[in-house]
This record gives sequence, C-alpha cells and structure tokens, in this order.
Amino acid sequence: MGEFMLYRTRTYIAADWTGDADLINKLYEWNRSNYWALSFSDAHELTQSRDTSLPCTIKNSLAERLNCSKTFVLIVGNKTNCLTKGSCSYCNSYNSYTCICARGHYVDYRSFIAFECEKAVRDGLKIVVLYNDTNVYRSMCPESVRYKGTHIAAKNPFTYMWDYDAIKRAII
Repeated sequence: MGEFMLYRTRTYIAADWTGDADLINKLYEWNRSNYWALSFSDAHELTQSRDTSLPCTIKNSLAERLNCSKTFVLIVGNKTNCLTKGSCSYCNSYNSYTCICARGHYVDYRSFIAFECEKAVRDGLKIVVLYNDTNVYRSMCPESVRYKGTHIAAKNPFTYMWDYDAIKRAII
C-alpha cells in the first residue's frame, strides 16, 4: 500500500434497492436515531455514481467504498439472486458480436450484487446476510456468500416485525 494507509471502518450495505427498500430504510432509520443503539459509518457516504454511468465506472465506485469497509451487509430478498443490473452485456458500449467494450474497458458479466459479494469475500470483510423475511433461504443468496458469515432472518417469525436485536447483534 505504500504511503497510503487504508483504514477499514465503514459498513457497506448491498441490496436490491428497489425490492428491499423497506429493510434498507429501517437500517438507516435505526442508524440515524438517538434512541436505537445500532450505529454504523456508512460506506455509501464516500463516493457516488449516477445510474447513467457505465457499469465499469459504477463498479469502480463500489470498489472504492468496499475498500474502506470492514463490514459487508447483504440484504437478500425475493429477487437478489437473479439481478442482472451491472453486467456489461446491458451497456451501450458493449459489442455483443465481438464481446468487447467499445471504450476498451474490461468486460465483466457480473451484476453489481455479484461483484460486491465476491469482492467482500476476497477482501476478507465481516459478512452479514440479512434475509428480508422470517426465514433464512440460502438458495436466494448469491453463491459467493451463501455459506460465509452470519445469516439471519430480519423479521421475527412470530410477530413479523423487524428483529432489531438479532440485526444489531449481527452487524455490530
């Protein structure tokens, strides 16, 4: 690393931001509240990418955030394991005939979620998988983290309410 020392102090949240917004919003609500003891430094505050950016540009931004993270939280919902957003095959710069990028970038067919999960494992981050359900369904989890880290149901199976204590214990 040379002169630059990398400090991993952040918590990185990966999820289907359209399908699992209820749990994502609850985590951020608990984090902002003075009443709840869940407190984390959000990696997503570091850099931002626009949705109109190239997938490779967004993945570079995601990598920067992951490089500053010590904890990787993946929220697994109904569609997590079948998301394709982030694959170069959906980019306007990708030539499907030659299978190369017109801008000269490396072609990566992984979704954003798959990219994030694989990097978290490769970097040795603490992995927490929260299932947006009352049960843990590992088959819905990306293979790279399916049997890594802590896996918990985010909802209590008896009350169907968020299981704050279990989530807090897993993340903190």
